[in-house]
Amino acid sequence: MTSKTLLVIDDDMLFCKSIASLFASTDIHVVTVSTGEQGLSWCKHNHAEVILLDQKLPDGEGLKLCEPLLALQDQLKIIFITAFPSFNHAVQALRNGAYDYLSKPLELEELELAIDKAFRTAELERIEQVKRYHDRRKSTQSTPVGIKGGLQQISKMLHLAANSRVPVLITGETGTGKNVIAKSIHYLRDHPEQNFVSTNCAALPENLIEAELFGHEKGAFTGAEQSKKGLFEMADKGTLFLDEIGEIPLHLQAKLLGALDDGSIKRLGGAAARRVQVRIIAATNVNLEEAIKQKKFREDLYYRLSVLHIHLPPLRERTQDIADLCMHFIQHRIPDGSVSVPDDEMEKLQAYHWPGNVRELKNIIERAIILRSGSALFPSKWLGNSVPPSPVQAVESQQPIVNREIIPLQIMEKKHIRKVLDHFDGNHTQTAKALGIARSTLMRKIDQYCLKPGDSK
Repeated sequence: MTSKTLLVIDDDMLFCKSIASLFASTDIHVVTVSTGEQGLSWCKHNHAEVILLDQKLPDGEGLKLCEPLLALQDQLKIIFITAFPSFNHAVQALRNGAYDYLSKPLELEELELAIDKAFRTAELERIEQVKRYHDRRKSTQSTPVGIKGGLQQISKMLHLAANSRVPVLITGETGTGKNVIAKSIHYLRDHPEQNFVSTNCAALPENLIEAELFGHEKGAFTGAEQSKKGLFEMADKGTLFLDEIGEIPLHLQAKLLGALDDGSIKRLGGAAARRVQVRIIAATNVNLEEAIKQKKFREDLYYRLSVLHIHLPPLRERTQDIADLCMHFIQHRIPDGSVSVPDDEMEKLQAYHWPGNVRELKNIIERAIILRSGSALFPSKWLGNSVPPSPVQAVESQQPIVNREIIPLQIMEKKHIRKVLDHFDGNHTQTAKALGIARSTLMRKIDQYCLKPGDSK
């Protein structure tokens, strides 16, 4: 349990002992001093969250200590206490930075409540400070690499999207950086401190996805022991990023469409509609137009989500950005710039086809950094090996390619997925990992190619 520190500056020894006794069995550590000079000296070398400061001290007025104490520790919560209360005194104490003002004699319960409240406020301010720090860091790190190269056209779309509240649909292959684009849109806005809430729809269990998105009331289902806000309410006034939007079950797509149309949601098990102001950004690597034809995605929801549509090109189509991306990933891990990629290595990286896109490049650069033996990185050693090859791949790679007819890519893909599935005895998680794709992508391929047990081969 983390200890919290309460400093008592008071020359009444009986009062100081009472405070120490009051918090003896808690996580609050009590320090007592009898003069203002001792209090200032202690604060120069130590840290306290809350101070009890008496007005009448042997070496002066406590009121004059507020400013120098706060100059040493600006997050202090000073509770001013006096045996000679007056309205003017109270006003002056609060003006000087005191958090609270109490008059003696004090009821111990009243004092305990005031101190607990001060500690809670200090803790909430720390949490908010940390959140703002992380938000500032995210806002500075959310600019996509390549807006001066292969993503020039997308850069214009980013600013259009950031300056409006309309829904945005981001499409592109797995690993192209759709989440980075979503964060860029959010943090380019005038109020980047507003919430950015994200979720991967493919990772949410189908039986819980409605409760996760829209919240639920107590007793709405087994295990719902209390009411809970959903992601829409958490993102109110901010942005909700729905990654893998194509994985949302068809029966929930109508409810999502309703939330987009009228700006209100209903919690699972609830009757009251709740107004929310949420900007929706959705992303997918699925061809939603094809999914519409297959009756797996609602056409009206597609058009509602894609008011602005940003398509991210694969890395193989913007190789001019590879050098900047490498520099970005290296600086993130080694900010001093003591490591670099030689020119001949960069040429190899630019000639590679990058099936895993930017995510694969990041994986290879990080691996090269960890396994480096000097200041130069040689990431090309791991090209094509960002995912260890399965035994099936190893055996197939040894087969000589002679007099082989050209086979359509879809047939090759179906054949390869079937072999890897067989190798892992139908285990979808292991198969997806070996293939370097998301499990949700694998499940779509299994449906597409009729690879379920019992399907016609």
